[in-house]
Amino acid sequence: MNLTSFAKASCVRPSWVLLLALFMSGCATQLQTSEGAQPALTTASSATVETIAAPTQTQPTPVITAPIAEAAPPVAAINMERPVELSPNATLGIQAEIDIWERIRRGFAMPDLDNDLVRNREQWYASRPDYMLRMTERSRPYLFHIVEELERRNMPTELALLPFIESAFNPQAVSSAKAAGMWQFMPATGKYFDLKQNLFRDERRDVLESTRAALDYLQKLHTMFGDWHLALAAYNWGEGSVGRALARNKAQGKPLTYTDLRMPDETRYYVPKLQAVKNIVAQPDAFSTALPLIQNHPYFKSVAIERDIDVAVAAKLANVSLEDFKTLNPAMNRPVILAAGTPQILLPWDNATVFENNLQARPDRRLSSWTAWQAPRTMKAEDVAKQVGMPVQQLRSVNGIPARMLVRAGSTLLVPRQGHMNNDVSEHLADNGHLLLAPEVRLRKIFIKVRKNDSLASLASHHGVTTANLATWNKLQPNARMRAGQKLAVYVPAKSTRSVSKSNPRRVSKVRAKASQKTSPKTSSSKSRPVAQR
Repeated sequence: MNLTSFAKASCVRPSWVLLLALFMSGCATQLQTSEGAQPALTTASSATVETIAAPTQTQPTPVITAPIAEAAPPVAAINMERPVELSPNATLGIQAEIDIWERIRRGFAMPDLDNDLVRNREQWYASRPDYMLRMTERSRPYLFHIVEELERRNMPTELALLPFIESAFNPQAVSSAKAAGMWQFMPATGKYFDLKQNLFRDERRDVLESTRAALDYLQKLHTMFGDWHLALAAYNWGEGSVGRALARNKAQGKPLTYTDLRMPDETRYYVPKLQAVKNIVAQPDAFSTALPLIQNHPYFKSVAIERDIDVAVAAKLANVSLEDFKTLNPAMNRPVILAAGTPQILLPWDNATVFENNLQARPDRRLSSWTAWQAPRTMKAEDVAKQVGMPVQQLRSVNGIPARMLVRAGSTLLVPRQGHMNNDVSEHLADNGHLLLAPEVRLRKIFIKVRKNDSLASLASHHGVTTANLATWNKLQPNARMRAGQKLAVYVPAKSTRSVSKSNPRRVSKVRAKASQKTSPKTSSSKSRPVAQR
């Protein structure tokens, strides 16, 4: 109901003619005031609409839940001579019409950091306008969702800018420390926050799951330290490191604030970087920076997946490019989406409807050309390729199998969906599929001499081989009796160059053990930082 109809309704409600005559002059005055104010209100609304003209083809259509006139405050409440001052999390009524940058500004709630390091980072970002533009454009598909999640949790909205610092908003980013995704989760930390990492997907890159995990982690750190700057330092450096730094300061009687801690330069610059980006977003004109218009409405929509489907087929049904599809679904490690492990995909808002309509039009057609297969034993890639009926080079390429590596028993491989392998992948394989590799060791033959009281089993044990293999190599029965002076053939890794002492043939076992150490992959027991430093 507009102001005019409301006034008319309220003024003619009395049924007595006398009262109607007495109030007629008052009603006329009220109607004139409302109608006179209406053009100004309409003009203001129209100007607002023009500034957010229809979305481009890459932008989803905004959803307007109420007419603008109804959401506007009463005319008398607006002071047109004085700008409105915004407080954190403030709203002005026409919330749907502001862009995402203004929405982020209104939710700023962290204490500001103001020091020389902030000035340094401001200058660094401001002097690279091309980099800033690429970075902010890359954030376009994700910012609305992140801000929505932050507001739902009542968290400061400047945290939506943290992926600028972590990965420049690149969900495919991988650090030298093996942190991945736009929130840069280390593998162990990702597992702690229930981010699945297997042959088919890595949820550290997933838009929804990685954002959920990052905000869970930040809330945990804020609860632990009671300070957002310390929480951010812990996100970068590790909660244990920050805890020990605080303990040192406390023991020495020093302040327990972020700027007073002794920390690596990477962490010392971490919060100043975020503060610098926050300052530029707050006042882009002051830094001669242009922020791209990112409208305040959802960019993508979640669509349920009930059947295995090739990535290329999904993109085609949605009428989006493969690049755009992977931008919203960066967690996919293979060319197929397994419904049992990935029950939903993200699509640009309008394309989601296109996808659903096209999918319904082909209910009985197979959507995936791949399935999962488990190796029953340790095999060469050539043998696997022959068994599953695909070229060995394709097998290596699709599954990431390097040359001179064996596929270990129990490994899950992606293979063509054909013949008896024509079913959707089970939930167990979709969630737990891993590729296990072992080096393909080349052996050379050496000879050893049997000594008194030696047996085939004792010789095999000393030389690090199985009794069955030693018997096979020498065409003997496993229980054959040995005689002193008898020569036996033993196969050892080809990298072993040491000669075997005639007086101590058992030395070959040490040679083989050392060669095995050289060919075995190295592992590290050191604890990785929870998030890679950028």
